[in-house]
Amino acid sequence: MGQANGRKSAFITGAASGMGRETARLFVEKGWFVGGYDVNDEGLKSLEAELGAENCVVRRLDVTDRADYQAALAAFGEATGGKLDLLYNNAGIGRGGPFADQPFEDVLAVVQVNFVGVLIGIHAALPMLRATPGSMCFTTSSSSATYGMANIAVYSATKHAVKGLTEALAVEFKAYGVRAADVLPGLIDTPILPPGAAAMAPKEGMWRAIPPVEVAKVVWEAYHADKLHWYVPPELVEFDKAATLDPEAMRDQLAKGGLFSGPIEPS
Repeated sequence: MGQANGRKSAFITGAASGMGRETARLFVEKGWFVGGYDVNDEGLKSLEAELGAENCVVRRLDVTDRADYQAALAAFGEATGGKLDLLYNNAGIGRGGPFADQPFEDVLAVVQVNFVGVLIGIHAALPMLRATPGSMCFTTSSSSATYGMANIAVYSATKHAVKGLTEALAVEFKAYGVRAADVLPGLIDTPILPPGAAAMAPKEGMWRAIPPVEVAKVVWEAYHADKLHWYVPPELVEFDKAATLDPEAMRDQLAKGGLFSGPIEPS
């Protein structure tokens, strides 16, 4: 197992692919020591080979298993001297379809991974974050936390929960010198998307398909800033404002034209 040897450290869930993998790659390029965690064993093996065993720890982790999460953090702490500069709660699953047609097992699975897993991770990592000056708790929310999205209703609800949790903890954690922030990505071209979704997306505008490295860049920027919510792409902040100002107009336009129907004009 690699050792941090004084380098800053990041613990990243969902690291085998997509945004988590790109973030692990970027932070190692910047000279950090990274812990990469996922349920994708093959993805983790290739990540370790790419980053170099001296620059990382990789380990299978189901974020819904509290005891295993605690063990993973303890082992990571052995490599970092008990320090943790960045906890990146990125692991998530997406199981969509009309709510009435979803198996309830899928409903619970989305809640367990996307929200309970985040709660487990933050609660377990907080002692290490408190022991590290300037540390940050960072979590992947979603553009679906701007307004509840049909056909991914439960996914959207978990991301609303993540956003609210982040806001509350950003206040609480100030007493410890720990920052909390999140990223609200739009349509990111990762394996969580249904097949063909990226190809069907508009070529321009806030719902265009974006490569996951753009989220990794935001994670890096967020660590070096004091900002609560990060939108990828930035135009999504206007969508969020519109949903807050006139949720009925948002409801009606989404019901009429779907997600890609254009900007919502507050009435």
